[in-house]
Amino acid sequence: MPDTTDTTTAGDTAGQPHKAGLFDIRNIIGALMGIYGVILTLAGLLGEHEPEKTGGINANLWTGLALLVVGAFFITWARLKPIVVPDHVDPPDDDPTRPAPQRKRPPVH
Repeated sequence: MPDTTDTTTAGDTAGQPHKAGLFDIRNIIGALMGIYGVILTLAGLLGEHEPEKTGGINANLWTGLALLVVGAFFITWARLKPIVVPDHVDPPDDDPTRPAPQRKRPPVH
């Protein structure tokens, strides 16, 4: 019988790229749109429907469903194409065209 035990440890992740994860802005946008979508969908299903104000369309329901779809798109996009954070970023070279910071000199008495 073949040995199927996993021999990787927590220190073996050096070869894997580091991803932005939850700090990816697409996850934050997708979560916010999803939350607003759930709120509007529930308002459209459970709230008062005033068709004379919206031309016969349940605006809360359709807007909530659209926000759920867009939120799911953002989260799916972030999962399929994650942002890879580089391990080491070189500091920028000194730019000779940029003026040096000016020190404030103490007042002379």
